[in-house]
Amino acid sequence: MGTLLHFKSLYTEAFDNCKPSFVVVLLKGYAIFCGVLLTMAVYAFLYRAFTGFDF
Repeated sequence: MGTLLHFKSLYTEAFDNCKPSFVVVLLKGYAIFCGVLLTMAVYAFLYRAFTGFDF
């Protein structure tokens, strides 16, 4: 749990002094988009692993 809190503090600290607000919104949206893609990739790999890699 401490690792998640550390990552959260790093994430929030990274955007503290970012001046143009549209850049902050763009970067946060991109971070969420990358997280969704990473989650989908892990899900697809685990699905294939548990179903025996049948294509």
